[in-house]
Amino acid sequence: MVYKSICAVKGVTAYGVKEGKFGLALIRASGTAAGVFTENLAKAAPIELMRKQIKSGKLEAVIANSGCANAYTGKRGYEDAVTMTEYAGSALGVDATSVGVASTGVIGRYLDLSLIRRQCADVALKLTSNPDAEDRTVHAIMTTDTRPKHALVKNESFTIGAIAKGSGMIAPNMGTMLSFIYTDAQIEAKPLKEALKLAAQRTFNRVVVDGDMSTNDIALCTATGDAGKVNEKEFSLALEACCRSLAQQIAADGEGASKLLEVTVRGAPKEAAAAKVARVVIESPLVKTAVYGEDPNWGRVIAAAGRAGVKFDPNAVSLWISDGNNQYPLVKSGEIIADLTKAKAAMHGNKVIFVLDLGAGKEEATAWGCDLTEKYVEINGRYTT
Repeated sequence: MVYKSICAVKGVTAYGVKEGKFGLALIRASGTAAGVFTENLAKAAPIELMRKQIKSGKLEAVIANSGCANAYTGKRGYEDAVTMTEYAGSALGVDATSVGVASTGVIGRYLDLSLIRRQCADVALKLTSNPDAEDRTVHAIMTTDTRPKHALVKNESFTIGAIAKGSGMIAPNMGTMLSFIYTDAQIEAKPLKEALKLAAQRTFNRVVVDGDMSTNDIALCTATGDAGKVNEKEFSLALEACCRSLAQQIAADGEGASKLLEVTVRGAPKEAAAAKVARVVIESPLVKTAVYGEDPNWGRVIAAAGRAGVKFDPNAVSLWISDGNNQYPLVKSGEIIADLTKAKAAMHGNKVIFVLDLGAGKEEATAWGCDLTEKYVEINGRYTT
């Protein structure tokens, strides 16, 4: 078996179990840690707890459950999140305050602590660093995901491995996404936090499936230090590459999705402006449905860009469409030159790319999403029943 993610990092052991909709995963690794979290005001109990615990800049382990989000559960929910860390701490022989906790699933339901306690005790006995553990761990935290998400970046001096779950309620400022990232790099808490924040900004925060924002988003990164000191800039770029892989996988596995949608905006006055335009285009229902129907209605891309709140001259833009192999021009400096037959052909595969040049600067950014299909309505119309 071949390593695909976290267990390729020295010092990491993991395992997970899934019983129907209810899963539990444990990951053991000691080191410097940082986290990024949802910006939703209705934060889930695990998020409230972790925003406090991560301030220590160190983690010994992570416990995560699926099937219940433990969100909008008040004081009891917060106490239950603490209890989860105590279960993991007791089972692994570590301080509960150094245990990361995350939950995903239905909002407004209380945790089944007896189930979690039993699962935790069982999983703790099976922690291992073999490749099978990576799949068992990520499957344990999946909800509407149709496939696991793994990422692995290796270079001469260090390794970064990560897993994630995420499929719906995906929007800028993170979506229904749990991600656990591990590296053997030796890096202090402050630069690790800065690197993770930048990576999330350029990857996770540029994924849009349906425009909703979850209550439970969390990405935790733990650095064991086994590989020794690293170049911080080199590490930051590698971490971004790792997170980008997960972001693309999440977008491609959007609920009901049949196509990955990628939008790159160039020629913007600032990177933030380019990212804003790209996100607005990605989240447009009209763009998403056109992509699903393989309808080369590229005017919707221009229209969406125009309402993003970024100043540019619509008569100066250029636009291309691509399937990842072939790229065709649609507009050049405001002049329509589209070959709709070729444009439609570029939409037949499982990936559709738009490249938009605003002609208003030198900065660029890319965002990822998916098409909008009938299946999305089927999944979410009966999510709790």
